[in-house]
Amino acid sequence: MATGIFELGVVIILAAILGVVARQLRQPVILAYIVTGTLIGIFGFFDIGKQEIFQTFSELGIMFLLFLIGLEIDYASLRSVGKISLLIGLGQIVFTASIGFLLSLFFGFALIPALFIAVALTFSSTIIVVKILSEKKELSSLYGKISVGFLLVQDFVAIILLLVLASLGEAGGSISFSNVTGTVLTGIILFALMLWLGRKIIPFIFDKIARSKELIFLTSLAWCFLIAILTTKAGFSIEIGGFLAGLSLANSSGHFQISSNMRYLRDFFIVIFFVLLGSSLVFSDFTGLLWPIIAYSLFVLIGNPLIVMTIMGIIGYTKRTSFLAGVAVAQISEFSLILAALGFKLGHLSSKEVSLITAVGIVTITVSVYMMIYSKELFKFLSPYLEIFERKETKETELSGNVSRSIVVVGFHRTGQAIAKYLSKKDLLIVDFDPDMVSILEDKGFHHLFGDISDEEIFERINFENTKIIISTSPDFEDNMAVLERVRDLKKSGFNLKAVFTAQNEKDLELLYKKGADYVILPHASAGNYLGKLLENDLELNNLDQIKLYSTV
Repeated sequence: MATGIFELGVVIILAAILGVVARQLRQPVILAYIVTGTLIGIFGFFDIGKQEIFQTFSELGIMFLLFLIGLEIDYASLRSVGKISLLIGLGQIVFTASIGFLLSLFFGFALIPALFIAVALTFSSTIIVVKILSEKKELSSLYGKISVGFLLVQDFVAIILLLVLASLGEAGGSISFSNVTGTVLTGIILFALMLWLGRKIIPFIFDKIARSKELIFLTSLAWCFLIAILTTKAGFSIEIGGFLAGLSLANSSGHFQISSNMRYLRDFFIVIFFVLLGSSLVFSDFTGLLWPIIAYSLFVLIGNPLIVMTIMGIIGYTKRTSFLAGVAVAQISEFSLILAALGFKLGHLSSKEVSLITAVGIVTITVSVYMMIYSKELFKFLSPYLEIFERKETKETELSGNVSRSIVVVGFHRTGQAIAKYLSKKDLLIVDFDPDMVSILEDKGFHHLFGDISDEEIFERINFENTKIIISTSPDFEDNMAVLERVRDLKKSGFNLKAVFTAQNEKDLELLYKKGADYVILPHASAGNYLGKLLENDLELNNLDQIKLYSTV
């Protein structure tokens, strides 16, 4: 045990150091964990793969990962995926898997390994994509919502495939249609049972213990292990049990608290899974795998985005939205690595094929992170060559011809609605990329454009001859700078209009003023100034009833 603790300490210390390095290079820490395992294997510190404690920790890491995925799939998200995300997600899965399978046969892989490789190429990393979109403040953008939507579809399909793989059994055993059907039906019954428990029983239990943080954590952990044990008795893996346990808790009152507590357990144990994966690369034979690794990596980095862009272009989205969403699928997922590990465990994949998938994962995750970070710059460079992915009439331009209004407001969330409350509809044009907001605009009778104002083509649809003011309620600095640059060009061309922007912080405010903004809203400071002015004129706030009328949307 002492030896095991020493080796675990070495793994954690090295992973932490490399994690800091990865952070500085703007790379996911998953890569740092894989490199940790590789370094341990190269320098021969110890054979981590032969120690049972690390194998157990690895399985627990996957179980907790899927537990949190299930926990975050609440019933509202099941309904909010939408037809568009469902269509794009399923279309991308079918085309990527089909092309990946043919590519695998071309390289001489047997039927079952070819299927595993094809499926591994299909899924993209929800964790990485959501993290980068959050850092870029673009989760609520049109392409961000679409990307997260079809990644959610991918996650559902991945779980179903894990159920199917559970029915295959170990290599060499008989595979029958009845076995597969029986396993899938059992999985569906368990899925339905968890949904029922999550609606009827679990909320009642967790409401009773909601006041105790420790008890919520311990009870949720016990529930996860209980379901994992029951699912293994039903012929499934503990990983599937973790997902089902999380799914059943998704509607509980302690949902966010459970997620917050369990995330630390997941992060600890999942380190071991990726370290084991990295160590296996050292002892793998890469003979003859150079060209497959290059081909598969290029297919994921270029082919996957092209597939998504083609589907979205046919549906009617602009080339910009299609490109930005397409870049989000330019890597393989942690699910891909889990599937590869499961295939190896069942004997359907050799260590060589697992190493191939892992190598493709390292290449595509590394490159795609930078592709996502600099996606807008990439689009500007490639834009002239992307015309074939856009129809003449797109979903993102709801009004025909150029639109001319005296005031243009970008964004119709809280600030936009508050501004619009005091303006005449005939003078106002709203630009928004949120389909929910567009529905509200249509119901209220506002003139509007559906799209992203930082998209040149959306901007060009507006006739600024009669525009006096453009107001951006979005705090996204890059988008605001892009709009400000175009406003400056309009002013140079003789247009007389004022530009108002919203800043997240004092630094953004200073830069926007420096670049020529006429006025910048800093929400917290503006609210403080407003209240201060009210107190200056009415120290006892005797006119509160009247003030309340102006403080509600």
